[in-house]
Amino acid sequence: MSYIPFFCFCLTAGLTMSSSLRILNEQLNCSQPGLDHCRMNNCTDEHITVPQPNAPNGPEWDRVHVGVGMDKHGLVPVLNVTWKIKSDASIFSLHGSEISILDESTNESMCVQFSFTLRQQLNPSYSKWMFSLDGVVVEPGHTYMVSVFNFPKPVIGESRIRKQITVPGCVDKSIQTAQMCLENGSLWDPHMVTAVSVDKKHKQLTIIVGFQATEYSERYQVSIESHGFHDSKNVSKGNRTSLNVTFERGLWQLSQCELLLKIQPFFVRCNNDCWRPEKIIDYCPYYPPRTLIIKATVGLLVVNGCLAYLLWRTACKGLLSYKRTVLCRKHSWVAQLGFIVPSAPVDTSSSVAKEKPEDFQVQERKRVLIIYSLDHPLYKNIVLKLCGFLATKCGTEVILDLLDSTRLEVLGSIQWLDWHRQQIENSSDKILILCSPGVQAKWKAICGDKQVFLRVDTCSPMGDMLTPALSLIVPNFIRSASFEKYIVAYFDNVCSEEDVPPPFNITVRYKLMKQFEELFFRILGTEKHQPGRVNHIKGLSEDEYHQCPSGRALCDAIEAFQAYQLEHPQWFEDELLESPEFNFGETSFETCDQPSTFTNLIKYRVPDFSQVFSHVKTQENNFTEGETALYVTEKL
Repeated sequence: MSYIPFFCFCLTAGLTMSSSLRILNEQLNCSQPGLDHCRMNNCTDEHITVPQPNAPNGPEWDRVHVGVGMDKHGLVPVLNVTWKIKSDASIFSLHGSEISILDESTNESMCVQFSFTLRQQLNPSYSKWMFSLDGVVVEPGHTYMVSVFNFPKPVIGESRIRKQITVPGCVDKSIQTAQMCLENGSLWDPHMVTAVSVDKKHKQLTIIVGFQATEYSERYQVSIESHGFHDSKNVSKGNRTSLNVTFERGLWQLSQCELLLKIQPFFVRCNNDCWRPEKIIDYCPYYPPRTLIIKATVGLLVVNGCLAYLLWRTACKGLLSYKRTVLCRKHSWVAQLGFIVPSAPVDTSSSVAKEKPEDFQVQERKRVLIIYSLDHPLYKNIVLKLCGFLATKCGTEVILDLLDSTRLEVLGSIQWLDWHRQQIENSSDKILILCSPGVQAKWKAICGDKQVFLRVDTCSPMGDMLTPALSLIVPNFIRSASFEKYIVAYFDNVCSEEDVPPPFNITVRYKLMKQFEELFFRILGTEKHQPGRVNHIKGLSEDEYHQCPSGRALCDAIEAFQAYQLEHPQWFEDELLESPEFNFGETSFETCDQPSTFTNLIKYRVPDFSQVFSHVKTQENNFTEGETALYVTEKL
């Protein structure tokens, strides 16, 4: 039995094409066995649509291949696409197929339409009908979206198939022989050879570089470079196929044995952005005496460095042991801090240097004044543990009202705060503001809301230190000259960003202990992220700070307050008092975290708003700057 299918076919390219996205064979031939007629029509945006039951099924992919084809100028990269028609009953309602190719790099596209009518499900070879579009010129390295659909199209839905094709670069063997790749030097092998000679008498180094030229580059730049040294020469090909370049340099100009040799070609297409072959030249084997001197010098430096390090470690251990012995005899422990606090500044540089990694070295010990609100005894414990961590782990001199009660009683709260503020503003030290619900509430009270009286403030000998601190800090904070002196932070496990007063929202708010390392870099006056590098201090990150004793104590304090908040969601409201008056005889130890007997109780009432922001003159005193370190509170 013979099958004579009737087939009508039409093929055309889109009206607008770029010089790159085109078809090599302009005389398109659609003939194949079993087809008797072919016609050509333009692609059109108008397609006949039919109900879904009458629409043909979509095509299926056969093969998509990238290779090379012959153009009038030579070989070019081409894309060949082949698809099949499904052999089912819907083939009799099929009127044709349409293929479109989009260059995603340039947004250029082309369209080819096949119009035909099939009367048999299989071709004369009893296989599926197959159609292809061959010889589509493409660009190396570009990505193309190929889509094919059969028409007429259904009213609802679509039977289009898509495939994304990325053409490989000229380094791929499949298109290396294309003309545009040859003009980019795809097959160029320089065959670099070098000859090195050393004139020991005149201490002169001579390097002769030889390489093969190529057809598509008339000019080359040969260069050698090393640490702090660079030399280059230009050479033209002319009628030669091999080129030589000679370099002569004094040995005193070279600080390293290895030199980097580069050859930069200037091909027709890539011009200044072409592939540059490189080679390492080691000239020290040609000059043994120099090599011996260098090795001997390096060896002596290493040995001397090791001896100096061992002596330094021994001296530091002895000095630290002596200081600890003297301090333990002279001072008592402060239980809430978990470390020894002397009346004079403690030199913790040796212990701090032991904990810091080599990638960042603290050059100067900094001082920081901490401003906070006594919201709760457990929060007070967190502040004290933070001071201990700053002092022992970070080597920072901490100024805290709880640790300077003697001077605070002499000067008064406002004078004490203003004196320390002026000392810090005249130096590179910082003021750390720890925000909490009490800070936000007291700021609102300054702005006219209801007065705030906290239970712990009433119990504390210092009273409310935050309100006078805000009166001094806020007017100075908004000035650009002193803006960088202030650091705003909060413990995100027990507080939130809503606890930060509005004036402090213009600066960075650090989350503790998640962003403690960034905060410490601010205290040091530097940044963690710098051009070309990221600074890091071991033991200060959120995952590492609790590995040291002081960090473990701080972590335990935070977790204790967090657990208390879960059990008492209204904890802050429970700490509020109706009035600042306090009956010492009726207060239990649990209510007030202080002994029943108090001395020098300081009560601070919020003054008039104009007086709050007035400047307070610092009283003269006999304290020296060195005594503003950590101070021991009086024995409870």
